[in-house]
Amino acid sequence: MRHKKSNMTQKQKPLILITNDDGVQAKGINELIAGVRSLGQIVVIAPDGARSGMSSAISSQNPIRLQLLKQEDDLTIYSCTGTPVDCVKVGVNEILDRQPDLVLAGINHGSNSAVCVIYSGTIGATLEGCILGIPSVGVSLCCRHESDADFTQAVRYGKQVAEKVLAEGLPKGVCLNLNVPQTDDVKGLKVCTQTPGYWIKEFQPAQDPFGRPVYWLSGEFLNEDPDNEANDEWALEHGYAALVPLQLDMTAYSVLDDFKKSYE
Repeated sequence: MRHKKSNMTQKQKPLILITNDDGVQAKGINELIAGVRSLGQIVVIAPDGARSGMSSAISSQNPIRLQLLKQEDDLTIYSCTGTPVDCVKVGVNEILDRQPDLVLAGINHGSNSAVCVIYSGTIGATLEGCILGIPSVGVSLCCRHESDADFTQAVRYGKQVAEKVLAEGLPKGVCLNLNVPQTDDVKGLKVCTQTPGYWIKEFQPAQDPFGRPVYWLSGEFLNEDPDNEANDEWALEHGYAALVPLQLDMTAYSVLDDFKKSYE
């Protein structure tokens, strides 16, 4: 099953693969599709339901199934039974007949700033595109996961970044994480560092109908550097869209020589 283009004009257009972790029916991905449709030929492969918090999970025990939902000029949409990373993998390996010019993941319903990049299925898909050598951008709206959130500004900045990446590309091994505050008055875009911190009070204890303990994921983020104007949490709290370059190479170069002296 290959996604074919019908004429030379289509072949000259950028090919953009879009996915998310909230599911193919989510408002965020459909707003993104509409917002970037003028940029090229769009192929959407997104989970058939919510896959939030999947990080870079892959389906190794079950087959992946796709369902074609829509096919029209420059827009094809599939639902996928797998994870966000599965969507990118199956798209590049089995569906598309050439390497995409851009992978877009989102728009996520909720922030993916700071340490959330470790857990996020949206960023997992973004990193997968990067692994495959495709310029990749994850886009998230800092809302409270409302299904009817206003994605206007997230679409605006997502399209702006997508246009620049299509024109200029990205360095090898680098992808972009864009978070946009939910406000009508975004002050602009700041290129930021990832905020250091971690989650605390992570569970809300409760009981099931039989009186047995259960634990609902909850918690709050402990910002270890709240006054640093260079990081993404500061930018978002002060009304800016935050763009963080992420890299695949997780080697801690700052301590590499120390470990060589200690272990070699």
